[in-house]
Amino acid sequence: MNAHSYQSGRLNLPFVGIPTFGKRPYVGDWTQIDADIAVLGAPFDFGTQYRAGARFGPRAVREASTLFSFGHAGAYDHEDDCTYLGGEVQMVDIGDADIVHTDTTASHANIRAGVNAILDAGALPVVIGGDHSVNIPCIDAFEGRGDIHILQIDAHLDFVDERHGVRNGHGNPMRRAAEKPYVTGLTQVGIRNVSSTAKEGYDAARAMGSDILSVRQMRALGPQGVIDRIPKGARVYVTIDIDGFCPSIAPGTGTPSHGGFLYYEVLEMLQALARRHEVVGVDLVEVAPDYDHSGSTAILAAQVLLNFLGFIFHARTERAGG
Repeated sequence: MNAHSYQSGRLNLPFVGIPTFGKRPYVGDWTQIDADIAVLGAPFDFGTQYRAGARFGPRAVREASTLFSFGHAGAYDHEDDCTYLGGEVQMVDIGDADIVHTDTTASHANIRAGVNAILDAGALPVVIGGDHSVNIPCIDAFEGRGDIHILQIDAHLDFVDERHGVRNGHGNPMRRAAEKPYVTGLTQVGIRNVSSTAKEGYDAARAMGSDILSVRQMRALGPQGVIDRIPKGARVYVTIDIDGFCPSIAPGTGTPSHGGFLYYEVLEMLQALARRHEVVGVDLVEVAPDYDHSGSTAILAAQVLLNFLGFIFHARTERAGG
C-alpha cells in the first residue's frame, strides 16, 4: 500500500474482514512466497508443564493485530519522526503449520517445514506460537544457513536437558538451541524468581555460552547496555516469551511470573537490537488467550511484533543508505 486504503472507497475497520496478521495478504502455497516478511502460526501446546491454551495464541494475536491495520500507508511514529512498515515492505501471512494432535515429532517437523519455506523464499520468518517448544523446529530450520546468536526475552531459562524422557517440551528449547554448532551464543534476559530450571541448568547454560540477565540486572544496564553485550556483527534470532512481561500487563499466559518487563523496556531493547544487528528470525510464544478475557495480552503481542518489524526494516533501509 503506497497510500491510505481509505482512498479506494473501503474503510476496512479492524473488526471487518478476515484477520490475517496485520490484514496482510494470505499465501496458502508455500512455494509461492514473495515477500520481505512471512508470518507463520504454530498452534502447538503439547509441550506445556502447567496450563495449556497457547494453541489458540496465533489466532488471538492475528485478530488483535487488526487493531493496528486501519489501512494507513505504514505507521507514523512522532517520537522517531518515522513511518514504519510502509508500502515498500511486503508482508504476507502463510497460515499455520499443520499440528498433529499428541504427536510432537510430526508437529515440530511441520513447523520446521514452514520456516524452511520462508527462509528459502528469502523472507524474514515470524512465528507465532504456541508454547515455547515451537522454537526448537524454528532453530532447526537455520541448519546450514550460517551462524546465529539467540536473544531470548523470557521469565524462564528453558534450559532443561531432559526430564522423564522429555527433551522437546517448553522447558527445553534453549538447551536444544545451545547444542547446535551454528548457535554461537545466547543472551537470556528477564530470567527471574523461582525457575523451572535447576542450578545445574544455569551452570550448564553459562558453560555453553549463555549470558543470563534478570529483569533487575537489565534495568541496571539499560536497554542499550543489554544489546551491547551481544557480540558485534552477530546475526540474531529473537525469541519472545510473553511471560517475560509482567502479568499485570500480560496475564494471558500459561506460566505467569510477577516482576516482569513493562512494554517500553522490551520495545527499547528490540529497537536497539534492530539498529545494531541483523535480525534473521523472530518467534513470539506462550500467548494463551483464555486466561485474559480483556484481550490485552494478545494486543500486546501484536503491537510488539509490528513495532519490532518496523524497526528491523527501517534499520535495513538506513544501513543500505536508503
